[in-house]
Amino acid sequence: MIKKKVSISPLFFDTYLQIIKQSPKTKIFRNFFATVNGKKKDVTKNGELSCAFFVSFILFHFKQIKSGHVTVDSTVKDLLKSGWKKIAKPLPGAVLIWEEKDFGPDGMHKHIGFYLGNNQAVSNSEKRGYPIRHHFTYNRKRKVKMILFKQF
Repeated sequence: MIKKKVSISPLFFDTYLQIIKQSPKTKIFRNFFATVNGKKKDVTKNGELSCAFFVSFILFHFKQIKSGHVTVDSTVKDLLKSGWKKIAKPLPGAVLIWEEKDFGPDGMHKHIGFYLGNNQAVSNSEKRGYPIRHHFTYNRKRKVKMILFKQF
């Protein structure tokens, strides 16, 4: 019996897109703990502020950024240093950065997520505390300020 050699080539970008598509409702990005002024604190507030943790975790897993993050600014800075480029129109797999939103007493917060295609995006819901699929402009209620993309 002759064994035929099998050639396997990972399709990382396709896998990346599939993981993003399957991420809605996962609660694994809900909590990120840090010591703040000597006390343990969930800096993502039980998922309310988990958008950057969600996005950076996936990007870091696929070696597209240098580190995981819990802020939009640090995630965007890492993306730009890692070769991601600004584009005018979203492509599947692109990272979307939306305009800031007023969280009342907690102040203004930026938001980050992924573009899926067909006007759909996945980002963390501050109300639900986990990623959800939604229209990429939140049905024209939140403007996309920046789109970053890198094919890998």
